[in-house]
Formats: sequence, C-alpha cells, structure tokens
Amino acid sequence: MTSKNTNKDLNQRLQNIRLLVLDVDGVMTDGGLTIGDDGQEYKTFHAHDGLGMKLLKASGVALAIITGRTSNVVKKRAESTGVAHFYQGAEDKLEAFKHLIEASGLRADQCAFMGDDVVDLPPMLQCGLAIAVPDSPALVLKHAHYITHKAGGRGAVREVCELIMQAQGSFDAQMMQFLTQASIAN
Repeated sequence: MTSKNTNKDLNQRLQNIRLLVLDVDGVMTDGGLTIGDDGQEYKTFHAHDGLGMKLLKASGVALAIITGRTSNVVKKRAESTGVAHFYQGAEDKLEAFKHLIEASGLRADQCAFMGDDVVDLPPMLQCGLAIAVPDSPALVLKHAHYITHKAGGRGAVREVCELIMQAQGSFDAQMMQFLTQASIAN
C-alpha cells in the first residue's frame, strides 16, 4: 500500500536513495521483545530481509541501523547483513540521523528511513523517503511516503530493498545471479 503520494513521486524518491536507514524493533523484527530469566534479550529476524539487505548493498545502496535499544544480537545481525553504520541506544534518533548524514557525506534527501513508531518520526520527516510498516500508529502512517504491504519482521525490509532496486534498475541484475546458478545446475 502506498500513501497519498503518486507513483511518479515515489519512484523519483526511490531512485534518489543511496542509504537505507532501519529501525529494529517493529521493522526488522515483529516488535516483540523476548527477555529470558537471565536478562538476555532474544529477537527473531526474517531470512528474506537479510538477503534483501545484502542484495541492496551489492547494488550500491548502503545500510544503516538506528535503534533506541542496545542489544548484542542486533549488532551481530548488522554485521552479518553488511550494515555500514550502526547506532544503538539512540534515545534521540534525529541526532543519530544527523550524525549519520555527516559521517556518510550524503544529503538527507538521499536517505530512506524505515520506522514503525512515533520515536521514528523526527528522522522520517527529515529524510527523502519515509517508510512505515502497516501496523504503525496513525500519526506515523500519515507521514510515510510509503507503507509496506508486509509487516515488520515478516519481509517488510525485503519489500523495501526490492522496491529500491527496481526503481534504480538493479533488481534484474541482482536476481540474475540466482537464475544463472539454477540454469547451470540443470
């Protein structure tokens, strides 16, 4: 589902993206927080999202995570998916986003920010493409340029990665490697 913006406006925004910034809880996960008796935090990530992130990075779009929580498992997920910029424990996500923009050398309009709650609104309102998952609060949905069809932790990140690659013309090349491998195996 897209928001009130036209497909042409959305496509122009997608073509301009050089950095995809992701929240974690509710975007990369389903938002559930599992904490064991020992205080250890557990999260479930979708494999489709991870491959989508790797393919997007291979197509030339960098990845970043800005999350308010601190977790070793998120750090490991960031490392395994090629996330170049990682901010955790970010109580002020706009401050982290501004630091990210400065560190990356990009403009805010070259960044997409994918969030699911009102704490994500400050950077979403500053970036070139604000993305929300469908179960986000109404205020977040109101300010999103794009609302994913899939839920957070259920392939929403992959959906966005593919959308960016399709708009930038790199999707077919990224998929060809799998089709070529399949034809060699046959």
